Amino acid sequence: MDFHTILHTILVNWKRIITITVSSTLILFLIFMFVYPHTYKSTVIILPPEKSSSFMGLSSLLAQQNMTSLLSPSLSNASSQLYAEILKSRTASMYVINKLGIQKEYGEGDINVAANKLSKDLDIEITKEGLIKVSVEYSSRYFPLMIDDLTKVKKKSANLTNTFVEALDNINREKLTSKSKKVRIFLEHQIAQTRTTLDSVESALQDFQKNNKTISLPDQLKASLENAAKLKAEIAQTEIELGLMKFNIKQDDKIYQSLLRKLEQLKQQYENIESGNADYLLSFERIPSLGKQLTSLLREVKIQNEIYIFLQQQFYKEKIEENRDLPTVDVLDPAIPPNRPVSPRLFFSTLLGSLFAFLISSFILLIKENKIIASHDKHIKK
Repeated sequence: MDFHTILHTILVNWKRIITITVSSTLILFLIFMFVYPHTYKSTVIILPPEKSSSFMGLSSLLAQQNMTSLLSPSLSNASSQLYAEILKSRTASMYVINKLGIQKEYGEGDINVAANKLSKDLDIEITKEGLIKVSVEYSSRYFPLMIDDLTKVKKKSANLTNTFVEALDNINREKLTSKSKKVRIFLEHQIAQTRTTLDSVESALQDFQKNNKTISLPDQLKASLENAAKLKAEIAQTEIELGLMKFNIKQDDKIYQSLLRKLEQLKQQYENIESGNADYLLSFERIPSLGKQLTSLLREVKIQNEIYIFLQQQFYKEKIEENRDLPTVDVLDPAIPPNRPVSPRLFFSTLLGSLFAFLISSFILLIKENKIIASHDKHIKK
């Protein structure tokens, strides 16, 4: 069948084609308008996580070290990608389902299956600047204008999206608080031990001074004591930091190895003071027996005081961080109810459907015309 025949067939049957096309268009419009579910999509924009220059306590420092070792050179995009993965997690979806009580809406008795279905409706986009665009699709039922209140459906779409951000914030703060809690418990144990040791040493010093009527030491000896006490306290602090790191990093980590080397150097310096290898300090071996006992007690009291002060400072920093209630997720634009549905696109879908109706009706008429022509030709040949 050539082009002229096709054109002739369409021109001859144009009224039928137009009638079918208009009827199909009207039917499709009514279906999309009144029957087909309306899907709405609300978007929230989240600022990329910031790399803070100061941290509340040791757990934050260690958490930052963990993150730095995992992230790529582009910290902003990598941190944003981490947020995106948290949002896609089953934990985040289950938080939203439980918070809004929407498990029945996804038609599943198992909350894990419902969470997977909800995750599929989640759309996340990360811009080159690191901004995170999060949106959730929410659909009405069939016959939306008669069964559903579209205003509530729009609000539900925005509420879903904002609750996902709330889930991200909750998960983020929960993990940070968990780390701070472990460190706080560790510090509490260390403080209790140090307090007991300090009480014991102070009692021993008090008994010694009472029995021996207190011995005064020269300035050079005092300098030796102070330096030795500082070194010993720094050794203890370094050992505590190494103990804290066991909760967060592997032992082959560069910072961990660096602290081990630092600890060895401090111990070597302390041994030099005790053995008299330091020329500028008075050797403890040259102190008379009675003075040496007093020196040892004074040094131990000072060491334990330094350790106790250090532990108390860290303890309160971790306690503040554990109990703080500041949001960890910064929202640039919260989700608001959308004005128009993303599906169906009423006019576009109707126009596309009318085009298909025109083509299909033309194709059917062409086939019929072709059969009539073929039958006529066959009859003439006979």
